[in-house]
Amino acid sequence: QVQLVESGGGLVQAGGSLRLSCAASGRAFSSYGMGWLRQAPGKEREFVAAISVGGSSTYYSDSVKGRFTISRDNAKNTVYLQMSSLKPEDTAVYYCAADRTAGAIVAGRPINRYWGQGTQVTVSS
Repeated sequence: QVQLVESGGGLVQAGGSLRLSCAASGRAFSSYGMGWLRQAPGKEREFVAAISVGGSSTYYSDSVKGRFTISRDNAKNTVYLQMSSLKPEDTAVYYCAADRTAGAIVAGRPINRYWGQGTQVTVSS
């Protein structure tokens, strides 16, 4: 079992920045691919970013590429999502996810998926 707790969401103006954190506890954090997904009202949950077990590979959706950066600190059992140049369309509940591989998160094909409870990000225009 892996427990995930997100933090760092909030209200920000368009063009601003936020950093989300996801703290993990339980089984070895460093053995999981990690990622972020988001769900806006009335829409399906969508992939945002993922990072490999060792942190050497990162993946982004086209909508956030160049604006968001995912990183992980295995010593702190934490994954981050630095969000810059935020747009109103980035407004959503952001969920942290852990799975056997980052590829499983990118592909939307869970192998052994764990989820956080979500954190709200609201970007005002």
